[in-house]
Amino acid sequence: MIEIFTYPFMQAAFIAGGAIAIVSPLIGSFLVLKRYSLIADTLSHVALAGIAVSLITKTEPLYITTLLCIGVSLLIEFLRQKRGIQGDAVLAMFLPGGLALSVILLSLVKTPSAPITSYLFGSVTTISLTEAVSIVFLASFTILLIASIYDKLVYTTYDEESAKAGGIQTTLLNTHLMVLTALTVSISFRLVGALLIGALMVIPVVSSQLLASGFRQTITLAMIYGIASMFLGLVLSFFINIPAGSTVVLVSLVFFTFSFLLSSKRQIFFGKK
Repeated sequence: MIEIFTYPFMQAAFIAGGAIAIVSPLIGSFLVLKRYSLIADTLSHVALAGIAVSLITKTEPLYITTLLCIGVSLLIEFLRQKRGIQGDAVLAMFLPGGLALSVILLSLVKTPSAPITSYLFGSVTTISLTEAVSIVFLASFTILLIASIYDKLVYTTYDEESAKAGGIQTTLLNTHLMVLTALTVSISFRLVGALLIGALMVIPVVSSQLLASGFRQTITLAMIYGIASMFLGLVLSFFINIPAGSTVVLVSLVFFTFSFLLSSKRQIFFGKK
């Protein structure tokens, strides 16, 4: 078991994975509460288009996907806030739109299919130590920003109209949340996979909601689930030689099943929470 930590690419994967496993459920806790869970999947399809552009232009995928995801997230929030289009309707347009654009751009890529597959479903061998440090830095920035606006963001998430009436700049806070979501998607695609990062932002949160009794407890438990899913997923993917991102998501579903069964037993013996 210890030998897994002797490989440089696994060291980088655990460093990057730990940061992603913390920040993804943190952001996801707000998104799930706002019924905006599909924003992560929407941006992941946009990130896939960014990956295709980077492969065509032979540039660094992280920079292209970050800029593209942030731009689209701001556009989505603009349409929701300024044009009065319902959030789920906006996502329903951009999700297939992003996928369609990705498919067209990927058809123009002249590289082998193996690199593309690693971007789709994640690969532990593609993470360098330098990139892992960059991911930790960006994740730390996200966590610190969330901490600085936490109380106002929670208020806005629970009751946006009351928060606005109370003088809170809800538009700015929502914009911050969208940008941080885009940033989280961008830094996660290399390890977890562009098509799977949305699951890591949602499944641990939903699992924790079944057992937690408050929002802070939900975030804490979601982070624990995220870290456990990431650690076990990386270990299993290494020893069984299967895609890392897919393994992490399946492990997180196992934790969801555990939470569901445990919550059902609590309701049977103690009644509803």
